[in-house]
Amino acid sequence: MTEREYNECVNLYADNVYRFILKNLRHEEDAKDVVQGAFEKLWITREQVQSDKVKSYLFTIAYHQMIDFIRKQKRISLKNEFEEMAMGSGYIQQNAKRILDEALIKLNETQRSLVMLKDYEGYSYAEIGEITGLNESQVKVYLHRARLQLKAYLVKMENVI
Repeated sequence: MTEREYNECVNLYADNVYRFILKNLRHEEDAKDVVQGAFEKLWITREQVQSDKVKSYLFTIAYHQMIDFIRKQKRISLKNEFEEMAMGSGYIQQNAKRILDEALIKLNETQRSLVMLKDYEGYSYAEIGEITGLNESQVKVYLHRARLQLKAYLVKMENVI
């Protein structure tokens, strides 16, 4: 990958990678740091990256950077975050986007990442497997379970009202 191709990659994929990471971390500054780290790693390894595989490679790097960040910080506890939000708000707004975001919060980090990669970014099962390090069957099973969990949350009347 040449410097020009790297710059094109930044222009093409920076927003998608940032959106993916932000949706998972839910903190803008942390997401910016993770994305910057991913592009830095891409720059360092640019000579080994094939031009036709750069998007998948970039998302793989970003995904692993995000997982490392979560583990290092140990400040994201989905269960505690959801409980605090439920106690503090007293009611859930009828805004569909907010309800979906709350449903996504209930998923574990792997499930949420799989839903984001498949349903928001449009990756195939095989590509998601490459990015996350799971085999295609695991991706399908975990994604199915995540969607069932989302459905169970979204159809409960108390979560919508």
